[in-house]
Amino acid sequence: MGFNTDLLHIGVSEKKQGATLPPIYQNSAFFQEVAEDLEGIFAGKKMGYCYSRVANPTVTFFEERIAKLEGGIGAVACASGMAALSMALLNILEAGDEIISSASIYGGTIDLFRDLEAFGIKTKYVKNNDWDEIENAFTDKTKLVFAETIGNPCLDVTDIKKLSEIAHSHGVVLIIDNTTATPYLIKAIKHGADVVINSSSKYINGSSNSISGILVDGGHFKWTKEKYSVLGQHLKFGPFAYISKLRAGLYRNIGVCLSPLNAYLNIIGLETLGLRMKKQCENASILANWLEGNYPDIKVNYPGLKSSFWHEIAKSQLEGGYGGIITIRVGSKEKAFSVINNLKIPYIVSNIGDTKTLVVHPASTISLHSSPKELEDAGVYDDLIRISVGIEDVEDIIEDFKQAIENSNK
Repeated sequence: MGFNTDLLHIGVSEKKQGATLPPIYQNSAFFQEVAEDLEGIFAGKKMGYCYSRVANPTVTFFEERIAKLEGGIGAVACASGMAALSMALLNILEAGDEIISSASIYGGTIDLFRDLEAFGIKTKYVKNNDWDEIENAFTDKTKLVFAETIGNPCLDVTDIKKLSEIAHSHGVVLIIDNTTATPYLIKAIKHGADVVINSSSKYINGSSNSISGILVDGGHFKWTKEKYSVLGQHLKFGPFAYISKLRAGLYRNIGVCLSPLNAYLNIIGLETLGLRMKKQCENASILANWLEGNYPDIKVNYPGLKSSFWHEIAKSQLEGGYGGIITIRVGSKEKAFSVINNLKIPYIVSNIGDTKTLVVHPASTISLHSSPKELEDAGVYDDLIRISVGIEDVEDIIEDFKQAIENSNK
């Protein structure tokens, strides 16, 4: 089926009482008819639900739909995108391990990597798609490679296929954050990613009404006892080793569960993901070309522009558009604030993927704790504005940016 048909029908196997959406199981715990059944569920020998910190039917429905949409064997939904990322990493890392990561990533992820240093986990940052630098970063301590499909806010585009080939040649897993692209633009597992993460608070939800994150296991990586002894007894489950360990361990014990209501809101948002992404990509492309064509003193960054350094890899890898995010450099922090403050339609919000256009000054917000070197590597500058383009009429967005830029010059 096509993408939008899948969104509406994939994973829908049971319609209780004629409902076209799953019920919200707002339960903290679930009873069983006999003690033996509850014993079996706790021991992992019987299917069922016992406690929503461990699993919940509404959350399961959301997980199954995202797993099938991404082309994976299973998914785990968490209370936030950062929780999903933390679970994805800590499930296979231990003290002394190393991460190789693209340097041009979200500031919050850099903060998390810094926090992991206290647990003896080191991150080596490399320039995205610099294959020699990436190759040279591997040691016998490297346990995973990490990158974003489209860097936030750098907007560099990762060559997932090539990166996966390098990671796999070293017997190392590749984890990709697909938040900014979503499975509408690329199914990263198909291109070689092993685990895919989405901050579903963003485009999947679409309306900024719930915080959540989800990771999907592709099921193709060959886990070995020599490299990933931390998986322990779960290695006997083969392709399911990674997700089995996560379910039975960190996810349950740390308590990063997604609430049933937020899972339900994500399910509703998911149904229009294709329609929204199509419109947002179209609007972003039109706005980026208009800005570049009318303001030569403004540096416009968008993978869909032919002037973008990443245009060719984006063109060969992404489907259906080039994303809904643009960044512009206007000359100074004062000018950036002036443009932002003169805009009438966009909301000044540190989020992306909303139906409404959002703007933010990354250097003073999402990348506030980054070092000067980290800021430079991530493409964050004092005069940079990130624009998450919404589904408004693009003519209105253009007119608003026109008056904001002109008024900022006064």
